[in-house]
Amino acid sequence: MSAAPAAIEAVDVSRTYQLDGVSVPALRGVTLTVAPGDYVALVGPSGSGKSTLMHLLGGLDRPTGGRLVIGGRDVASLSAPELAVLRNETIGFVFQAFHLLPRTSAVDNVALPLVYRGVGARQRRERAAAMLGRVGLGHRLGHRPNQLSGGEQQRVAIARALVTDPTVLLADEPTGNLDSVTGAAVLELLERLNAESGVALVMVTHDQEVAARAGRRIAMRDGVVVADSAASPAEPAAPASGLVGAAHDPPPSGGDGGPATLVPAPSAEPRSASGSGPGHPPGGSGGAAGATGRLPRPGEPDGADR
Repeated sequence: MSAAPAAIEAVDVSRTYQLDGVSVPALRGVTLTVAPGDYVALVGPSGSGKSTLMHLLGGLDRPTGGRLVIGGRDVASLSAPELAVLRNETIGFVFQAFHLLPRTSAVDNVALPLVYRGVGARQRRERAAAMLGRVGLGHRLGHRPNQLSGGEQQRVAIARALVTDPTVLLADEPTGNLDSVTGAAVLELLERLNAESGVALVMVTHDQEVAARAGRRIAMRDGVVVADSAASPAEPAAPASGLVGAAHDPPPSGGDGGPATLVPAPSAEPRSASGSGPGHPPGGSGGAAGATGRLPRPGEPDGADR
């Protein structure tokens, strides 16, 4: 029986930005394959190219060189509208800053990607409500982001990412704005989804304990992959102490086919008066950024990913 096709395949992918007439290479020839059901932690110090690679794997940007295939389609052959449709059909996005619409209820935040699918209002709200139930927020359908804790906001963002039944879930520091207890619950939820639904999970993280939970670790430095545990299964992954910096790369500026068992324990984090929890940003930042994959492509690299 033939193997399932790769969810994402990058072959010698590079990305160079032009800044004031100077070429700045962010990626220098990255080759990797994300298979269906993979659980990948992408690690590396600030400036290693992780966020740039995440943009490319999610179809938010195009490579300068090499070949990038998402969902069986070469992104070089796609127009901007076609690439937007591919993102909506194939990729789910979960970011550190949640990117929820501030004046919109949880159920309508989750339903937003289905608007771009042309799904009718009643059906998309039903699917969104069912997905919120799966992440343990069936009792929060009508709440706006500022009425939810940070952990609840992130679970809304996860539900929104899953409502289109993607093949790949890209999570950029998904626990970065959460306390340890809530972050552990969010990780457990993502891991259940990966194990039970078969969606590939690719997660950028600076947290070594988080990275150690992944089935595969890819370490980056200076725009190249320096270690991939899938390439040498008989050997342990490269030590992370020299690969992961203390500073965080900035996050990008930014149906329902799984089982009904993806319900984590209720969030144990305190809720502040703003609803975001201590140290958490307001839930409304970023507008529809995380909802559909229809983010503007970055015109230049993040300062940390040059």
